[in-house]
Amino acid sequence: MSKQPRADRADRDNPEWTARDFERATPFVGLPGALRKKLGRRGPQKAPTKERITIRLSREVVESFRATGEGWQTRVDAALKEWLHEHRG
Repeated sequence: MSKQPRADRADRDNPEWTARDFERATPFVGLPGALRKKLGRRGPQKAPTKERITIRLSREVVESFRATGEGWQTRVDAALKEWLHEHRG
């Protein structure tokens, strides 16, 4: 049984792929070498130091951090660590 997308979460700019979309897609190995290198393929961490989570942040916060470029999630992590350091009792 396939899971149906929720209408309230639909993204008109990025619709769900159809079978035809998958048929027409280029596999990763078929992409130009420079693009494959840019996209990369990261393997599992040998000693995981971070935990993957889902968090809801205000649009203002996300847009501000994203505007700083690559590594913005690392900067969010650093900002939260700084806050913890300053507010520990």
